[in-house]
Amino acid sequence: MISRLLRASLSIMRNNLKYFYSSFIWTIIGLIGALFIGHYYEGSWNGALQMLALCIILSLLEVSISFDNAVVNATVLKDMTPLWRHRFLTWGMWIAVFGMRLIFPLMIVSIVASMGPWEALVLAAKEPKKYAEIMLSVHHEVSAFGGAFLMLVCFKYFFDLEKEVHWISVIERPLAKLGKLQAIEVGLVLIILYVLSKYVPSEEVLPVMISGIAGIVTFIAVDGLGAVLKVPEATQADLHRQSLGMFLYLEVLDASFSFDGVIGAFAITNNLFIIAIGLGIGALFVRSLTYLMVEQGTLSEFKYLENGAFWAVGALATIMFLNTIFHIPEIITGVIGITFIGFSLWSSLRLRKASANEVLHG
Repeated sequence: MISRLLRASLSIMRNNLKYFYSSFIWTIIGLIGALFIGHYYEGSWNGALQMLALCIILSLLEVSISFDNAVVNATVLKDMTPLWRHRFLTWGMWIAVFGMRLIFPLMIVSIVASMGPWEALVLAAKEPKKYAEIMLSVHHEVSAFGGAFLMLVCFKYFFDLEKEVHWISVIERPLAKLGKLQAIEVGLVLIILYVLSKYVPSEEVLPVMISGIAGIVTFIAVDGLGAVLKVPEATQADLHRQSLGMFLYLEVLDASFSFDGVIGAFAITNNLFIIAIGLGIGALFVRSLTYLMVEQGTLSEFKYLENGAFWAVGALATIMFLNTIFHIPEIITGVIGITFIGFSLWSSLRLRKASANEVLHG
């Protein structure tokens, strides 16, 4: 009996691990690269090991912060065509790792410091401390943009008259009814931005408001594009167009999730290359986890997991807004997100057990 259970458990582990093979391979390559980068900057293998440890910490932090991102991605990815699903897991992976973890910070520094991308890269390589200072100088604006976009993602999910699955019913059912009010999501986010403007430093009021409004406009544009591409009775060509809209939505969503981690990483190290490798490794595992959940039908198996993920999105958006006033450590963000996911899984398991007992005792 025990041997059969053990063999079954090992079989399940092997089947699940196959989704992470490429992530493990790239992790090994990335960590070797981090070791040599650390040796180059620190001048010793002891310093290289310290940089390697920072890289591993960043990877774990990225996974903990982005676990809810994997679940939310899976809710969209399951409705995409196999072709666009593959493109998200390949093209999207390059965008997530290199675009958001390397090019995005370089573009921010280029714009803020009025220099070219190559000059920004040279600055990151030769004067990492100065580079980090420039990055952190726009933390308020980035947080306002990401907070506004993610809060709209959260509100869109909960303010939905057609939403049938309610985890925390006492809150979620009334929120669903609010979906009758047109554009209530945008109105609430604008109110949040107005309240924030009363607490942020006076010189940051206008940049925060502009960035927050830009987040709202971006959400409306991406969501509107998805609605335009959606066709009720879709042909195969129509399905591909719909999947294109979902792909663009997921890329902006991924970017919004990564803002806090990218900026917050500079509190751990000011080395752009270690940050890119560490966060990139974390992003790889998040994508692998997304793929596993879609292929294994995890969302249908755990009824409240999707709800928990969107509660975590709302928490992340709130934290990003609060970061415009005072700093909240990234570890707290990760713990809150995992807590929502964990409780939703626990509730789902309880529901499955209760349903099984009901069928058994009929």
